[in-house]
Amino acid sequence: MPSKLTITAYSDPGFTTKVGEPFVVWMNPATYAHKTQISYNDRQAQGSGAPSPDFNRIANEEISFDLIFDATGVIPVPAGQSYTQGVADGIKQFIALAATLNGNIHKPNYLILAWAQLQFQCVLTSMNINYTLFMPDGTPLRAKVAVSFRSYISELQLAKKEGKKSPDVTHLVTVNAGDTLPLLCHRIYGDSGFYHQVAEVNGLLDFRNVPPGTQLVFPPLSGSA
Repeated sequence: MPSKLTITAYSDPGFTTKVGEPFVVWMNPATYAHKTQISYNDRQAQGSGAPSPDFNRIANEEISFDLIFDATGVIPVPAGQSYTQGVADGIKQFIALAATLNGNIHKPNYLILAWAQLQFQCVLTSMNINYTLFMPDGTPLRAKVAVSFRSYISELQLAKKEGKKSPDVTHLVTVNAGDTLPLLCHRIYGDSGFYHQVAEVNGLLDFRNVPPGTQLVFPPLSGSA
């Protein structure tokens, strides 16, 4: 469990392939805000006096806080960083990890914030740098960086987490002994005839022989299947 807030970058939505070294904050945030929003549609029957909220969705969670960079010597510099350029090197490292386009995936990296009980899969959504102290030559010695992150969960993780049974959402299924692909298709879609499409989506060369423990993706009926 990290004693300082650590930001680790990944190049894939499954959070398996790390990018570079994790960023360790110079100083833990004094506070952070964690926002969750639940959306409803207002439905009002004709002649009723008030609308009846109808659940729509649980929106992405958001976390925001301030990062403090201080190169005056008041706080120790984290390992792998230096004071040679004031706070510029530390801010540059953070930007490279969280706010720069990764050419391999054509978007910024996926991130995990880790600090005590906080474990948050996310992407950076905003950053505002406020420089507050300078050397005589203009080198910034202190900065406050206001950052906001939005939770990120892949489609497969979401389907597994929600455990929905509808054939219109993606399912991630672990094959058990005795399971066959047509049987699983019938269980999920209500029709065993989709086994050819599911085999193609999962790259199966022999749909008759799927070893127990194999994880298969069952896409929504409205999708590629």
